[in-house]
Amino acid sequence: MEMEEFGGITHIAMLPSPGMGHLIPFVQLADRLIRRHRLAVTLIVPTDRPLSAPQEAFLGALPTGVDYLVLPPVNLEDLSAYTKNEIRICLTVTRCLPALRRVFESLVASKTRPPPVALLVDLFSTDAFQVADEFGVSPYLFFPTSAMVLSFGTILPELDLAVSCEFRDMAEPVQIPGFSVPVHGKDFLDPVQDRQDEAYRWIVYHNKRIGLAKGVILNSFKEMEQGAIEALQRPESGIPPVYPIGPLVQTDSDSSAAGECLEWLEAQPPGSVLFICFGSGGCLSHYQLTELALGLEMSQQRFLWVIRSPSDSAAAAFFSAQNPGDPLTFLPQGFLERTKKHGLVVPNWAPQSRILSHRSTGGFLTHCGWNSTLESIVRGIPLIAWPLYAEQKMNAVVLTKDIKVALRPMAGENGVVRREEIAKVVKSLMDGEEGKMVRQRISVLKDAAAMALSEDGSSTKALSELASIWKNKMVIPPGGDPSPGGKRDPPTTVRS
Repeated sequence: MEMEEFGGITHIAMLPSPGMGHLIPFVQLADRLIRRHRLAVTLIVPTDRPLSAPQEAFLGALPTGVDYLVLPPVNLEDLSAYTKNEIRICLTVTRCLPALRRVFESLVASKTRPPPVALLVDLFSTDAFQVADEFGVSPYLFFPTSAMVLSFGTILPELDLAVSCEFRDMAEPVQIPGFSVPVHGKDFLDPVQDRQDEAYRWIVYHNKRIGLAKGVILNSFKEMEQGAIEALQRPESGIPPVYPIGPLVQTDSDSSAAGECLEWLEAQPPGSVLFICFGSGGCLSHYQLTELALGLEMSQQRFLWVIRSPSDSAAAAFFSAQNPGDPLTFLPQGFLERTKKHGLVVPNWAPQSRILSHRSTGGFLTHCGWNSTLESIVRGIPLIAWPLYAEQKMNAVVLTKDIKVALRPMAGENGVVRREEIAKVVKSLMDGEEGKMVRQRISVLKDAAAMALSEDGSSTKALSELASIWKNKMVIPPGGDPSPGGKRDPPTTVRS
């Protein structure tokens, strides 16, 4: 189909795996492609349940030029309540493939947009590559977390064969290509910590399939992770071309609920407030929540805390925005009254990007989700690293050991970070010499991020190169000829 029929517009499709933390960077990438390169984007959203109200609101406020389709919920009733999120995510994508094919049939037949030339998926969704192949569409992997985690993924299949014990029990740390210090097995991704679990097998499976992509789009930038990115771009890495196009960061478009937070911040001195938030899915146990509250009180530092109801699962709210119950009722008795002069506690949600941009914010206690990490870096806000699940421990290693823009409180033998440790680290970041050094380093990184995104910056050039490849690609419909007299290879057989 000739692009001239559609005014020369190039169309790409995106398939984020379930979860707001996966959806957000895809939308940010779509927005940048539309604004800078005038591409058309269709977002295809797999689900295992009806959309939550926050998800509907997010999709309803997509940037102009992004269409979206929500696939019918797949059936996961055969899974137990204890099935890990990684397994649920992978099976949701795999079981949505018949619906994805029907979507591609409609996209190819559309009279309003040209057929997509590329399908972008994340690491949980490589099974969708077969659908891209059937429709003559180039498959790309969008990796929305750090280059170090991607570099780890390139050696995971080799580690799987070479190591017989659990990774956390290895005597020696592992040198990840391009990373400045070896990493202990206990700091690897959560889903590889139990090698007997099905989640581990899924992660190894998807990492083995990275080479099937035409390219890997990375939400990072050379000036931040130079060693890891250079290692990934070497031919011996064994993976497709890597395009570091970050940092992609979210901006809060809905300010209707922001009034109390921003009014309170306006009354605080510049750089004096520690912002505390564990992302869209992170939860603390009741015991740990209590220790955090008392540690903040002991520190005597100003704070703004977005609190959720506690849970024994660190990722209890991953698929939903809130846990049941009023989270304020779980705080220690009298805490709100004792800290009202220097602290504000907000249940469930706050406008994170606006808070991080505010002149009064001087630190961020974060779960080390990559979206939140990049938001803090582009605003020059130093970090306290408190990883909870997924790849967050590896991100914390990057932040504390490699680029050194974060402090990390140490947990005790039972895995709980005690109030005394919390108070010490909070005071150190906000009012200590170590905090000053971290602040200086992240200020330099903030400038580097701005440079990467400038007109001649490294990330801008990488994205332009990618957009040029897509704009020059001819779409080959199923069974069609790629050129006069040419024949297309038959589509890959779909496994039932």
